[in-house]
Amino acid sequence: MSKRYLFGFALLFSSVAPLVSAQEEVADHSAMKQVRAVRVDTPPMIDGDLSDPIWQQAEVITDFHQSRPGDGVEPSEETEVYVLYDDDALYIAARMYDSEPDLIAAPVIRHGQGMPSDDRLVVILDPFNTQRAGYRFETNLNAARHDSLYTSTTSFSIDWNTIWDVAANVDGNAWVAEIEIPFKSIPFDPEIDTWGFNFGRAIRRRGEEIAWVSQNRTYNPSISGQVTGLTGLDTGLGLDIVPSLAINQSRQYDPNMEETNVEPSLDAFYRLTPSLNAALTVNTDFSATEVDNRQVNLSRFNLFFPEKRDFFLNDSDLFQFGNISGMARGNNATSGASRENARPYFSRKIGLSSNGQPVDIEYGGRVSGRVGRWNIGTLAIRQDETQNVDASDLFVSRLSANILSNSNVGFIVTKGDPGSDRDNSVYGADFSYLNNTLPGGNSLEADLWYQRSDTPGLVGDDASYGFGLRYPSSTGFRGRIGFKEVQRNFYPAMGYVNRSNVRDTTADVGYTHFFDDSFLQSAFFGIDGQRVDEIDGGLQSEVFAFRLLELETTTRDSVSLSYRKNREVVRSSFTLYRSPSRQVAVTPGDYKFDEQEVELRTGGQRPISGSFSYLRGDFYGGDRQNVGASISWNQSRYFVMSIDYDWNDISLPQGDFITRLSSVSTQVAFSSTLYWVSLVQYDNLSEEIGINTRLQWIPKAGQEAFIVLNHNMQDIDKDNRFESASSDIAVKLRYTFRF
Repeated sequence: MSKRYLFGFALLFSSVAPLVSAQEEVADHSAMKQVRAVRVDTPPMIDGDLSDPIWQQAEVITDFHQSRPGDGVEPSEETEVYVLYDDDALYIAARMYDSEPDLIAAPVIRHGQGMPSDDRLVVILDPFNTQRAGYRFETNLNAARHDSLYTSTTSFSIDWNTIWDVAANVDGNAWVAEIEIPFKSIPFDPEIDTWGFNFGRAIRRRGEEIAWVSQNRTYNPSISGQVTGLTGLDTGLGLDIVPSLAINQSRQYDPNMEETNVEPSLDAFYRLTPSLNAALTVNTDFSATEVDNRQVNLSRFNLFFPEKRDFFLNDSDLFQFGNISGMARGNNATSGASRENARPYFSRKIGLSSNGQPVDIEYGGRVSGRVGRWNIGTLAIRQDETQNVDASDLFVSRLSANILSNSNVGFIVTKGDPGSDRDNSVYGADFSYLNNTLPGGNSLEADLWYQRSDTPGLVGDDASYGFGLRYPSSTGFRGRIGFKEVQRNFYPAMGYVNRSNVRDTTADVGYTHFFDDSFLQSAFFGIDGQRVDEIDGGLQSEVFAFRLLELETTTRDSVSLSYRKNREVVRSSFTLYRSPSRQVAVTPGDYKFDEQEVELRTGGQRPISGSFSYLRGDFYGGDRQNVGASISWNQSRYFVMSIDYDWNDISLPQGDFITRLSSVSTQVAFSSTLYWVSLVQYDNLSEEIGINTRLQWIPKAGQEAFIVLNHNMQDIDKDNRFESASSDIAVKLRYTFRF
């Protein structure tokens, strides 16, 4: 039955593409919108006030349209955008009219956070005008800065950041924003005077997305307009010197040990050419990096935690290989870890031990950027020794070339093993194809990749390869199929593997309908599937997620109903729960279990919002109930608090147990430059309470001061008496000198 399901997925997906030819032709995307940037001698004052006469010199962009809930229809409110530039920076101003300015949503109050529930302004820049990659800048009424790096045309890294400035304010029946993006902050080619350029705006209480250029209800670097006339841009010397000083005091309570360190570090960034960057790091310090969100693992496979360190996030798009992470993104039958499986390079392997403890990086260098049609990413790191591993030299190089209209072909090589003293290397090649000029405004995407590792003692069966084919669509049918094989001895020491000796097949198909003149905005239903077979023969996992109905209203409230069919073939026992007195393990067997889930969400633009989900079904020969809940209180632009709770009640023939994972986070903004952020997390499997609180002062982008406290408490005997296990406090100062 399962093979027939997968065959049906593939057959249905292959039948969707021919339907495109029957759709009505749309205008050629190459005839895109353009705006001319006006050069000025005196830059505007970035203060959230558009009365500065300098803005009257700019061309005014007013031809915006809805991408949601309507597609191409008139927005409910007018928007005006102005573009200026001088030698040093690009200046963008927007006046966003709103007939009810008191209802403008702005729950995000600090820099670096995504804005999924805010009325926001989005700016997309593609300085090389390749329609392949670019930069995304977002802001809201609080003038919070959120910047992202597109790692592909349809996905971006939200943790990337650079130096820019913004101010926002309410002006009568509109809110306004002024943005300054220094040319020193983004790479570009001075010979190219036309950049890819786009704008978006969100009015959250109406579920409304507004765009300058969109296609199929979406926009990204491959779907954008252009800004022309950018000549005579000055990057200066292209040198950033970023010294920092961190004072760390750490304490272990049993046995009682205390240590204080003063750690100076230095980062330097030099633009070899306007589009090619070099970076140097010495005695790299990550003490101010945000902590990971805890996860409860109810499977026999490793979890995945994303990278959060700035040094590795910069230019991270240039190190992406094969679109492995995106092949099954959005497929609810897959886990985040399985989607990341077989990545040849995962920067989190560097500077962190297997248990997540920091490992000193003595020094490192990176050369990354673009030269003509070539995209280059090369990184070399000297990692210090740890208790069990000698100091190591680590190297990764990624090279790709732009071909056809929106496609590329590339190679990757890694050398070194940060977790052991063994030699290791990985070589790979990939090809990515994108065509977003199909009739009807539709797109077709494909990826093909192959890689092989070389590790002493592991001979043969050391390759991994895969392919993906996607027909994305925001309206009507969409479909996707993917396959990857990860052989038994494929070992990317600087990458990520959570299953090996497997063939992993994924597929999903769905349909989205948008309503006209209704309180409902959209309805979606579909089927997602994943089947993982062992190469030696036999099934390992099989999941089908029937997304029966997902409704979203124009006020961003939603309800979803789903049904999952699971099959897990367990060949070796694994432990799900452990306490001082007992443990519960899943024994070998062929397990089939079904689950039903309902989920409710309210729009995050409200002062109080939240979500609730309830899941019930079979589980490894027993049964499971899961309740997930969250609530957020946006008291004002100066205070936000959220509470999250996840509860599992599991009954198995081997024993019963309950898991609890809870967290409380608060954000206090004393001003637009001073924040106090706290996160408290608890789970009853480790019986640990983790407290992370930080005071962050950002007087100006590129200048930061932190006071960070981490304190862990543990109930080792599980008798509800918690004792301090460890704590550390760090004071860090960081300043960017630009030349």
